[in-house]
Amino acid sequence: MSSHEKAEAVAAERMEVIAPLVERGLDSAEMMERRRRISKESGWSDRTLRRYVQAYQEQGFTGLKPKGNGRKGRRVIPETVLEQAVYLRREVPSRSVAQIIQVLEWEGYLQPGEIKRSTLQEQLTKRGYSSRHMRLYQDPGVAARRFQHQHRNQLWHSDIKYGPYLPIGPNGDKKQVYLVAFLDDATRFLIHGMFYPILDQSIIETGFRRAVNAYGVPERVYFDNGKQYRTKWMKRTCAKLGIRLLYAKPYSPESTGKVERFNRNVDAFLEEVRLDPPESLDVLNRRFYAWSQQCYQQRPHSALPEERTPEVAFQKDPQPIHFEDVETITNAFLHSTSRKVDKAGCISFQGTLYEVGLSFIGSQVDVVFDPADVTTLMIEYADYEPWQATEVVIGRKAGARPKRPEGQTKQETTRSRVLEAAEQAEAEKQKAQRPVISYIAAEGGDSRV
Repeated sequence: MSSHEKAEAVAAERMEVIAPLVERGLDSAEMMERRRRISKESGWSDRTLRRYVQAYQEQGFTGLKPKGNGRKGRRVIPETVLEQAVYLRREVPSRSVAQIIQVLEWEGYLQPGEIKRSTLQEQLTKRGYSSRHMRLYQDPGVAARRFQHQHRNQLWHSDIKYGPYLPIGPNGDKKQVYLVAFLDDATRFLIHGMFYPILDQSIIETGFRRAVNAYGVPERVYFDNGKQYRTKWMKRTCAKLGIRLLYAKPYSPESTGKVERFNRNVDAFLEEVRLDPPESLDVLNRRFYAWSQQCYQQRPHSALPEERTPEVAFQKDPQPIHFEDVETITNAFLHSTSRKVDKAGCISFQGTLYEVGLSFIGSQVDVVFDPADVTTLMIEYADYEPWQATEVVIGRKAGARPKRPEGQTKQETTRSRVLEAAEQAEAEKQKAQRPVISYIAAEGGDSRV
């Protein structure tokens, strides 16, 4: 995971905890009660919760990112100590992390102040022994109870429904398509509904983005536990937009009843499709849009006051719609990955070379991009200001060499200092090896001292 992703993951985790504290319209009494409850559940102090809420209110999602180098210097908890901490939590699930640390210090497993509460809290969560996990394990289940929010965009539901097989691809092979739907809880209005040719998280990203652009930012979103929804991307996006992210409890189909009821309406549409199979995905989506408008959005709904239609209920709701600017939404849906800069100062991304800079050869940089438009890549590295990578264009001629730094220009000369120095060194060597007395044995010669 890149440093960019790590920082955003930490911020998303913090946002997930404080989300109930940043909702609009809370009075002081309700705020105090929520802080008390969240402090007990998470193990965070009231001061920490206040600090994170203030950081979010002043700087948004960025304010929740860790400062400096993050958690690189954190102490690793010995396995024996961690096992004892798990035993203490299992003995009494309501024990706080601070109490567990106190007991471990009393029993000699830890020195006072050896580990921080947040460090142990993180390790217990990874192992499935957080206070939230313990409550979930002990919950025997409660009776289902109908609920409905009062205003539009207070809560959105979403689901994926399997669609028909259509001829997709150059060979005309038939493949199954999938419907992604976003439904408003209060008005039953279909925020977004479209069939997609693949089944992965990208169709959720695309549908969610279109819904937010068209109908504003919801206060909460409620999903099932499908892997397409339980992603790091979804957590970061919701955190950046200030959306509270909720997931249905496992094996509780009653909690997704509204979207399941909508899916039964879609079954009627699919029955009609079987009578006249569409020849392409575009035709299917065009038919679905027409059907959703005429047979769902504009038809009275028995669960709405005065049996209003979903469209009328959504349009006449007095709750203002919260829209964000294009830059904020684009930033919320950005992705990040790591790439190593090669010896030419370039990186490869989705089969294309991009120039990063010779100064970063051998470095691991973060590539930040918009999955809806990968023509623009931003590079992040250490303390440098983010900059845009340039696509490498390979032509008939090699690219120009980089300019020499100032003071490094070539010096004109008419002699070789290397050769002169070599000759001088050789002369010194010969002089050192010459004997004090030399005899010359030659006919007619003489001897010299």
